[in-house]
Parts: sequence; C-alpha cells; structure tokens
Amino acid sequence: MVVYIEAALAENFLLDGILLYLVLLCARIEVRPLRLLLAALLGAGEAVLFPVLRLPAWAGSLLKVLGGILLVLAAAKCRGAKKYFMATGAFFALTFALGGMLTAACNLFGVEYSFAGGIVERAPVGLILGGCALFVIAVMRGARALYRYVRIERNILPCTLRAGRRTVRWKGFADSGNALEFRGEPVCVASAEAIFALFGREAKEAGRITLGTVNGTREAPVFECESLGVEDGKKLCVHGPVYLTVGEVPPRYQLILSTSLLEV
Repeated sequence: MVVYIEAALAENFLLDGILLYLVLLCARIEVRPLRLLLAALLGAGEAVLFPVLRLPAWAGSLLKVLGGILLVLAAAKCRGAKKYFMATGAFFALTFALGGMLTAACNLFGVEYSFAGGIVERAPVGLILGGCALFVIAVMRGARALYRYVRIERNILPCTLRAGRRTVRWKGFADSGNALEFRGEPVCVASAEAIFALFGREAKEAGRITLGTVNGTREAPVFECESLGVEDGKKLCVHGPVYLTVGEVPPRYQLILSTSLLEV
C-alpha cells in the first residue's frame, strides 16, 4: 500500500475546505476566508498524521470526533451554542455523505480509495474534482430547498372562518406578499372549492376585484366572511368581517392571508 503524503495533504485540504464552506452555508454562518483556509489546513494536517498514530479503536474514533468539532470551531465564528451544534452536525453528516460518494465512485472505476487516511494507488484527480463539484451543487440546492420548505411551514397558520352557520378550520399562508384590497379592506385568497365549502350554494358576491396573473389580469368575485381567526403562535387574532376572493392556492394550505391582517 502506497500513501502519497503531498497528494493526501492537497486532497484533504481541498475536501475539508469544501466541507467547511458547505457547513457554513447550511448553518447560515458568515464565511470568513482566512478562518476557512486555516481550518482546512488544520484538517489536512490532521488527516495525514492520524494514520501514523497507533491508537485503540475507541481512542481513534474519539479523536476523529474531537478533530471534527475542532475544525468547525476553527472555521465558524458566531454567537450562541445553537449555531455551533448545527454546524457540527452538518459537518459530520456531510463528511459521511461525501466520503461515501467518493469511495463508491472510486470503487466503480476500480480504484482503491481511503477518504480519512490518504490516497491508496492515487485516485484520478478528475474523478475527485468531478465528484466534489457534483456534491457541492447537490448540497447547495438541497439546502436552499430545505430552508424554503421550513420558511413556508413556519408561515402556515391555523385559521378559523365563520360564515352564517358554517365554520371551517383551514391552514393559511401568512408570508405571501398578498396586498389585495377591496373597498379599502384586505382580501384573502381561497380556492373555488374552499369558497363553496364555506358559503355553499348561497354564496353572494360582495363585488368583483381585478387580479394580476402570469397570463395577464382577470376579474374575480369577492365574498364577505363574518370573521377570521388566525392563531399566530400562542396569540389568537380575530378579524371580521373579512373579504375572500377566488384564486389559485397550493394544496399545502387553503388560504392565502393578506399581509395587513397580521400587522400589529
């Protein structure tokens, strides 16, 4: 077995730098280039020296964990322990994911490879760089999608609407930028099915409103709801009467709330 020290240093410097950069992005911590480079250099030195040490299995595992924590502390500078815990968890998760992907790719092409202990029979540089590039793209897109999903979920609030003898409990999306108004009052958007569920066949139009869509503008009916209760955390905000109009609403919720309804 041949281990190329200079190649192991360069590769681990690159891999640790990529991992720590992705960790900072995922944890939403400011990227400081100098700290990032020094942390990557520390990780490269640790990866090269680790195989030389003769330690019991438990001590080696403990040293790897402590080394990962040290790298995160060296690269990240933020307030609060929560960010550090988040960054540390992301570092270990991404390390296992990248190591597994590179090992699988090298095995696929018949090249023996050790992610933590250097390079065995030297894996092709193009394979390593290509794998890292794909990994970076996948993680960045995945992180954006995750934060977008979390943002939407945090802004979906339980709502109670009453119209005559009908009462429905829907989920309303609060952070939509909906600024529609009718006669100077805010207007929420609901699907045609939701309007029918609330008002039934006796629905009476209070007027019509012009909506802007990707296909241009169109007119939509406006209905008056007696009251709308929105549970914002532990606080219940009740509004009434409230106007509703018909529009396109994603299936994850039934109501697009007007932004003015949640203003204090």
